[in-house]
This record gives sequence, C-alpha cells and structure tokens, in this order.
Amino acid sequence: MKLTDLATAGGCAAKYSASRLEELLRGFIPAEAENLLVGLDPADDAAVYKLDDERALVFTIDFFPPIVDDPEDFGAIAATNALNDVFAMGGVPLLALSVAAFPEELPTEVVRAIFDGADRQVRAAGAILAGGHTIRDSEPKYGLAVVGTVPLGGIWPKSGAEPGDALYLTKPLGTALVLGAAKRGLVDNADAVRWMRTLNCDAADVLRSFRPNAVTDVTGFGLAGHAHEMATRSGVRLVLSAEQLPALDGALDAARAGVSTVGTRNNREYAELEVGDVAAELVELAHDPQTAGGLLVSLPRDQGMALEAEFARAGVFVTRVGAVEAGTGVALR
Repeated sequence: MKLTDLATAGGCAAKYSASRLEELLRGFIPAEAENLLVGLDPADDAAVYKLDDERALVFTIDFFPPIVDDPEDFGAIAATNALNDVFAMGGVPLLALSVAAFPEELPTEVVRAIFDGADRQVRAAGAILAGGHTIRDSEPKYGLAVVGTVPLGGIWPKSGAEPGDALYLTKPLGTALVLGAAKRGLVDNADAVRWMRTLNCDAADVLRSFRPNAVTDVTGFGLAGHAHEMATRSGVRLVLSAEQLPALDGALDAARAGVSTVGTRNNREYAELEVGDVAAELVELAHDPQTAGGLLVSLPRDQGMALEAEFARAGVFVTRVGAVEAGTGVALR
C-alpha cells in the first residue's frame, strides 16, 4: 500500500488556494486582546501572544496528506513543516501535539512509523511530542500543533521589509516539481526528501545574531506567493533574480518536461508576478508549492556579506535571491 495513492494531493500542495483563503478570512478578526501581538490582522506564519515583559508564546498548527510513500519520511516532513513556522517567527519550539487522521485498514506499523518520524524531528528541534488526537479518515493526514516561545524583541514578522533590503533564501526550491516528476519515473526524489526533512532551526540560530526586517517560510504558496505576502504587508516591491533562484536536483528538468501541479496553477492566480525575459522553467520554479521550505529573509543590504559569512561558517545553506525596492508588487527578472 502506497501512502500517496491514498491522497488526492500531498504536502503543502493540498492547501486551500491563497486567494480562497483570503476570501474566507476576510472580515474575520479575533476578539480584541491586548496581548495578542500577531493574529489574523494581518496573518503571519504563527500566532504570537505576550506572556510577560520579556517573552511571548508562539502557536501554530499544520497538517497535510502524504507527500511521500515512506511513512517515517512522511512523519518527519510533516513535523518539520509545522515546527518551521515557529522558527519563522524567531521562536524556539517547546511542545508539540499530533494531529492525525488515518484509515483503519492502514497497518499499525505504518502509523507507528509516521509517529516515530515525527517524534525524532520534534526532539531534534529541542521540543517534546506530548500527545495529540487521532481520528478515522479514508485519506491519511498528519501534522502537529506546536507551542514555542520568543523574546519580545526577537519576533520576526513578514511585514517589515524595507527598501534597500537584500533578500535571502535558506533552502532550494522545487519540491512539488521533483515529487511530481519522481512519480513519473523522470527524476530521483532523494534530494527533495532530504531538504524537506531539514529543520530551519540551524538557519534561525544563525539569523538571530542579525536583525532581519522581515522573515517568512516558503511553503504551499510558493516563493512568488510568499514574496507577494511580504511585499503587500510591508508596502514595498520585491524583485527576485531568476538566475539566482536555487533549485533542487531535478526540479528544472521536471519543469522542462511539463510537470506542474494544481497548487502551482492556484499560486499563479494568487500572486501577480511581473516577469521579465525569464525562462519558463524558472517562472514555474518561482510558483512551485513548497513543503517544509526555507526561510525568506529581508534584511539591510549592508548586513548581507556578514550574513553570508556566518551561514558559511555554520555550514548552513543560504543564497541571495533578490532585493527590496520602493513601490508595490513582485517582479522576477
């Protein structure tokens, strides 16, 4: 039994489209709470609630259907994707609870392997998997609700990018492209699986020694979609460099072969992208839905060389992918 055969869509590509989500949440504002620092107005990668004069809680939940067939990989990737929302806010995870839905006929050892994969990732993030809730469902789904903490002066919103900033990305792109191509036997998915299992904790640890203006993690809405959110909420224009976009092994070959997803089409409709003289496969890469993707970081340009040096010293991937300008929208050049 292949896990992906039980799912209509896998990973973050299974998300509601960003445009429909915006429509659903329009006008839905939480009750006023003095200590709710980050909620839905505007929405961010996680909610943040002030505890005292020094700390705040970071809370998030994320789950999805299988994106790979190996159950341990599925559990680890789903856990990574949820934990990364805490890192994207500048926080550190403390506690996680499983959110699980499985067919009753799914073998117990398969379900156990999913839980084991998640537990190992939670431990690697320095947190504890302390319980959860499981229901019956014909389509398997798994993820986590995660609670963490963040210093009040260290919260990273996605709404603070400023003209003159440089843009950096901490993981290569192309998870949906590679996994779609792997299903057709066109490429190997090992590189994509390795990166989807990579927590953003090391990247966040390096980034804490700097003062980024805006941070978000790149997931189901693709780089273009999350750049669109950062640009819109910051009141600036983001210019992405097509030649500098990092790609997973096989991702561009998959795009050239015509691989695409429903999630990609939704992302194209959501995020208007001003495209220059750019190869079609790089436009596809910019819209490709990511699962457990890297951090998109906007920080003052004069900190860029120091940032790159610190990431290199720590052995953590980072690459510059663009710049922030005055204006509106997102361009790919």
